[in-house]
Amino acid sequence: MSVAHDPHDGPWTMEEVLALGEDRGERRELMGEALLMSPAPGFKHQRASSRLWGLLDAAVQAAGADAEVLEAVNVVLPDGLFIPDIVVVEAAAAAENPTTCDADAVLLVVEIVSQSSSGRRTDRLLKPPYYAEAGIEHLWRFELEPEPALVVSELRDGHYVERLVAEAGRETAIDAPFPLKVDPGALVNPRR
Repeated sequence: MSVAHDPHDGPWTMEEVLALGEDRGERRELMGEALLMSPAPGFKHQRASSRLWGLLDAAVQAAGADAEVLEAVNVVLPDGLFIPDIVVVEAAAAAENPTTCDADAVLLVVEIVSQSSSGRRTDRLLKPPYYAEAGIEHLWRFELEPEPALVVSELRDGHYVERLVAEAGRETAIDAPFPLKVDPGALVNPRR
């Protein structure tokens, strides 16, 4: 769940949000001048993030791309500061600044949809236009409910166009930005 939070007078700035420091228990993002806070994600969310990170990292390495796959990185946008669940960034950008990454160095953003109603709205509707405005070419949205699914979108004419939906129980090939095969159901199931 993401909620707007404004404990001080006036609008928030990126510098103020970053000055709050790192907190593994919650994420603090800036949308316009409003601070959004959300609790640490649940187990299904974390399993999906970790396992998808592994698939993406292997795909980036297999492609020999000069890129890094990272989780929960501060991405600086023209009008905000978001912390996507996973990003693929140009390797040079990851080496330059350990605190933030400019959106122009981001090749792919992955948002795993939060299970709260406000989180679903934020991940599905509010964040994509900010990513599009920043020119991030690839956006993947991982849906946990009702069944796991990965919605793969690409930036076209200033907005995202859905290219394919990978559904649970079936391995789906994705070709961009790096080729990989994924079964969303396998990403969330507990290991036995």
